[in-house]
Amino acid sequence: MNVVKDFAGAIGNTPLIRLNSVSAATGCEILGKAEFMNPGGSVKDRAALGIIDAAEKSGALRAGGTVVEGTAGNTGIAIAHLCRARGYRALIVMPDNQSPEKYQALEALGVELRRVKPVPYADPNHYQRVAGRLAGEITGAIWANQFDNTANRDSHYATTGPEILRDTAGRIDAFVAATGTGGTLGGTGRYLKEHAPGTRIVLADPQGSSLYHWIRSGELRANGPGSVTEGIGIGRVTSNLQGTPIDQAITVSDPEAVQILYRMLYGDGLLLGSASGVNVGAAEKLARELGPGHTIVTILCDGGQRYQSRLYSRAWLAEKGLLEAADRGRAEGEAVHA
Repeated sequence: MNVVKDFAGAIGNTPLIRLNSVSAATGCEILGKAEFMNPGGSVKDRAALGIIDAAEKSGALRAGGTVVEGTAGNTGIAIAHLCRARGYRALIVMPDNQSPEKYQALEALGVELRRVKPVPYADPNHYQRVAGRLAGEITGAIWANQFDNTANRDSHYATTGPEILRDTAGRIDAFVAATGTGGTLGGTGRYLKEHAPGTRIVLADPQGSSLYHWIRSGELRANGPGSVTEGIGIGRVTSNLQGTPIDQAITVSDPEAVQILYRMLYGDGLLLGSASGVNVGAAEKLARELGPGHTIVTILCDGGQRYQSRLYSRAWLAEKGLLEAADRGRAEGEAVHA
């Protein structure tokens, strides 16, 4: 029998999927780690579990306590699942411009949900700052603080990195990942550099983020207009990202990310979220730079079901000027099977 004891036991050990459409186009093995197969539906299950486990171990989180977090959605959903499984309360603070499907998932999980206006991080009403204040006002509450709580990256160092090295049999040339909190790139990048030093660690950055220029010049400067992607791209260096051994950064525009998403949908049968488009888009660019014969691993962060009213709505794509990119991607994906 293969039985896990609870929700947390099903987190991790996600497979690597060969992305045939982009692998064939580049001559490289481009592999996507299927984090959408975690029980909460995203890569954030790992961070949420690491943060809650660490809080329990330290004694900060006790029976009947509350976990408070500011999130673009996926971490909140992961925390909500774990709190339900372990008997905690969850209070989630989100900006009010995220996909409706994320709010619906949180409401179905029965958490207390606070929606706030999206404002810059320096503003005291930023969703992360609001979450921190609320946690301080509630007896028995902890603030998950996913951006600067390094239990986040530690969870990826302990699980994601070892799984990738195991499942590639150590034959990996590069790891590519976008960053919001910095946990996935920070933890996985550290592990791979320590145990497979030749691995190239590459930050994938959406338009509008400041990290592309930070890697290239040390300056935090926005790279173009804001992106439609959710949960990635940031204007500061978090504690989870600080000190990560990053070799280079690659930027991916919204049209490029959408084109990749539709190519994978029609070529690989994968319905994925926006961050996956940035990750795979950057992996493809890196593959063309390195040349054929290399193995590149990236993260498939979550499924497209959480973005159906946006990324997979032709009306929304047209409104954002992205419909042509989606149609190009569809044609490329269908050509894989022609």
